[in-house]
Amino acid sequence: MFNLRRGRKIVIILLIALTVLSIVGGVGWYVWDMHTVRTVYVEGNIHYTEEEIKALVMDGVFGDNSLYLSMKYKNRGITDVPFVDAMDVNILAPDTIKITVYEKALAGYVKYMGAYVYFDKDGYVVESSAIRTAGIPQVTGLSFDHIVLGQPLPVQGEHEEVFGTILDLTKLLNKYEIMADRIYFHSDKQITLYFGNVKVALGNEAARLEDKLMRLPKMLPGLGDKAGTIQMESYNEKGDYTFKPE
Repeated sequence: MFNLRRGRKIVIILLIALTVLSIVGGVGWYVWDMHTVRTVYVEGNIHYTEEEIKALVMDGVFGDNSLYLSMKYKNRGITDVPFVDAMDVNILAPDTIKITVYEKALAGYVKYMGAYVYFDKDGYVVESSAIRTAGIPQVTGLSFDHIVLGQPLPVQGEHEEVFGTILDLTKLLNKYEIMADRIYFHSDKQITLYFGNVKVALGNEAARLEDKLMRLPKMLPGLGDKAGTIQMESYNEKGDYTFKPE
């Protein structure tokens, strides 16, 4: 009789334990499933696609769970990604996160030893990559004999102060939504922009860059596939610039 009662107690305890485990497991699964990320917003990315950013942030076995991500990125961002200063991860809802990308301010790139070497507004070499980033102009006409990551681009000769001008050009090109293929600095500090078959001779009037560039969105489309040069060496208040066909 004693063994029977003891057996019943053990069975009851096991049933209670299984019931508790089932409830805890069910609640745990429900909570975990509720926090499965189904919507991801990505903003600020240029060099990387949204899918690449998601893969960088949501890596690992539990990378698609907002609870895990909130603990992983609590009070810290991601700072070890090329071309990126930082990435912040914010939990908007149990199933929704927002990734904000703060990319490094790239002024331009030069081609060196078969690679695209990107530099910032102060001329510091930011990254060297086999990938060309859209929207960042190539800069030619500068002379240098070596490049070191994290160090200023060692420009020689008359072009040591061009980096501010390059950044101004980049900002203005983005502002007026025109994408130059190349920026060429002549030895006498004259500047030429290349848009396919069309060259734009800007001269060396740094103070008049915006006055000239703001005319291009209307001029370039009308030229079609024509080859030639828009002569903007001297500022024209009326905007009457000449196109010289080749």
